[in-house]
Amino acid sequence: MTNILLVDDEPALIAVLEPVLGAEGYSVAVASGGVPALRMAEDIRPDVVLLDLGLPDIDGKDVIRALRATSEVPIIVISARHQEGEKIAALDHGADDYVNKPFEIGELMARIRAAIRRSSSLKNTPATYRSGPLEIDFQARRVSLGGDVVKLSPKEYDLLRTLALSAGQVVTHKRLLAVGWGSDTADSQYLRVYIGLLRQKIEEDPSDPRLLATEPGVGYRLASAS
Repeated sequence: MTNILLVDDEPALIAVLEPVLGAEGYSVAVASGGVPALRMAEDIRPDVVLLDLGLPDIDGKDVIRALRATSEVPIIVISARHQEGEKIAALDHGADDYVNKPFEIGELMARIRAAIRRSSSLKNTPATYRSGPLEIDFQARRVSLGGDVVKLSPKEYDLLRTLALSAGQVVTHKRLLAVGWGSDTADSQYLRVYIGLLRQKIEEDPSDPRLLATEPGVGYRLASAS
């Protein structure tokens, strides 16, 4: 059975969603704050997290950041914060999707099903990537260089992960823009900046990259796993 962790402090919303999710065949656990949600996430290992940003104890974006430190669980934000900046911040912190309150139940169910499908496809990915001093633990979302942990932003990690899952092959600018900015028509200058930041963190000599190569006019290539 698919486990869903619902993190929200609105009793009316919980009263509606809990039975609806149960009728769809999901097992539902409810947390009314961010701190109990993080404890429950460790205990039950949910398959999907539905998360409100306006929690009574800590901001929902901090919950996203904490979950992403150890887990790839799909996170769907359900929030009354409609400002574009809030959406971008939540997605940049590692959320997978964003649904505005109030929402249609049918739309939310479709988003949940899509998140589960994506998560299932990711389970076929390798556990780790290694090339020279660079190692990526996909499950823990941990990157290390020569044994030392490398701190990456969620966007930097998502770009590096995409490159690592196609190691040895060219990943196009459009694909990376879609991963990092949600649109393959986003300004490619953003991508160049982030590739530069990644090289500063994973290359022994960023001016002479050996791991992350540029394929002029096409995209970037991460060294094959070894």
